[in-house]
Order: sequence, then structure tokens, then C-alpha cells
Amino acid sequence: MNDVVKAYARALKSLFSPGILWHLLWPTLLAIAAWSFAAWLSWDWVGARVERLFHEVAWLNWVLQRWEASALAGAIFVKVVLGLLLIPLIYGTALFLVAVFALPLMLERVAQSDYPALERRRGGTLLGGIANALLALAVFLGGWLLTLPLWLIPGMAVVLPVLLAGYLNFRGYSYDALSLHAGAEELRAVLAEERGKLYLAGILAGLLAFVPLLNFFVPAYAGLAFIHYCLEALRRRREAAWVSAR
Repeated sequence: MNDVVKAYARALKSLFSPGILWHLLWPTLLAIAAWSFAAWLSWDWVGARVERLFHEVAWLNWVLQRWEASALAGAIFVKVVLGLLLIPLIYGTALFLVAVFALPLMLERVAQSDYPALERRRGGTLLGGIANALLALAVFLGGWLLTLPLWLIPGMAVVLPVLLAGYLNFRGYSYDALSLHAGAEELRAVLAEERGKLYLAGILAGLLAFVPLLNFFVPAYAGLAFIHYCLEALRRRREAAWVSAR
């Protein structure tokens, strides 16, 4: 846990490096603009089909009846569902933009200022990063859809989104944070050895995403924290290998 907190503290310091602050904003703003426009164009059409789906599928109809039993009108219920679907789409899209476009640029600056002696072995690829981010996004969105009925259980409306966001952050950022400096074997080894703490770092970002206003900056801030955590873990691993080889 201490290493995770240190990574987030170092990420906070890196925010004020030249060229970093802009990357905190544009992925989230672009994701919000894109999905807001899509929602404006298709809200009624999608809403009608979601309502029809809830009436036709047995277990979804049970969920609808539970909500309506709580005096929530069906039309309002559909809007709530659409809103709950829009949130992961915005967050997931922002993370994808950070992972594929913003993170490599932030990685260059952070590596130059904080890890200049760390050798670059380029074990990852751009295509690998894109495929990894798409897979993480698909699992995240699929998990969000499948677990929506469980949100009726008290507390699950907080726990499940945080766990899903934790996976998305962990899977979406770890590969790209290591791809420039780690060799292919090192990349696999660090991801395996640090898996638990990396997931914990992702969960922390998921919790921060619930804080109003701060959630605009969380995707890029989390990316910075993963850069620091992964590069520091790689540095320690190489130092340990060098000492054991002597």
C-alpha cells in the first residue's frame, strides 16, 4: 500500500511539470462532448429500446418491477438506466484516450525528469497497447452491464463500480506505462509480480472518480500514478538483478 501511495504522491508532483496539466483535461472533456452529442442524437431511440428490453427479458422485468415498487415511474427508471450506461462510456473512453494518446506523452516527460538512468528496452508495441486498452474497456463495459441488477443490493452501487474501475485502470494503464522501458520478458514479469498492488492502485483511482470535480482529472492523474509505480518497480527489479549477479 505504501508504494501505491508514493506513486500517487509523485504523480501529484508531476502534474506541475511543463506540458502535463493539459493532458489532465482534454481526454475527459473530449469523452464527455462525444457521448453527450451521441446521447442528444439517440436518447429517445435508445430509451425506447431499453424500456422494451426490460419488459421482454424476464430477469430485467423483475428489476423494473422492483424499482417501480419503490414508486419510481417507469419513464424515470429508463432515464436512470441510460445515465448509468453513459457514465462508464465516458469514463472508459477517457481512459482509452489517456492510455493510447496522452500516457505516452506524459511518460516521455516523467521518464526524462524522474527516471533518466532507466534504460529503454521497448518491450511493448503501439498495437499491443491499443489491443490491451480495448480488451480492458470491453471487460469493464460488459461487467458494468451484467452487474447492474446487483446494484439493488445496498452498498453494491458503490462497491461494484469501484471494483470494475479498478480493473479498467489496472489493465488499461500498466502495459503502456512499462512498454517503453521494460523488455518483453521484464514487462510480463513486472505485471505478474506487482499485480495485486497495481489493482489496488486502480481501485484508488476508482474511489477518486466518485469525488465531484476531481473526477474530471482522475483518468490522466491515474495514468501518471501508474507511470511512477511501474517505472519504480522496474528500477527496483533491475537493481536487485544487478546486485544478485555480482
